[in-house]
Amino acid sequence: MQAVRIETTIGENGEVRLTKLPFKAGEEVEVIVLPRGMRPTTADRFPLRGVAIDYERPTDPVAEEDLGSRKAR
Repeated sequence: MQAVRIETTIGENGEVRLTKLPFKAGEEVEVIVLPRGMRPTTADRFPLRGVAIDYERPTDPVAEEDLGSRKAR
């Protein structure tokens, strides 16, 4: 099942009202409420994105035992 994201504001009585949901009446759903500032940013999810990778000796040969999981079994 695909998640549905809805952004809304808490009402004066502390309630949240959700309308026009893509589910059938009686279908069970899970609701998680997060403050708006809690959503992870792209930088938080991918901390190494945009970081330069520097190979010290990229043309040096690699020993067969160092290949690890890439070794044929």
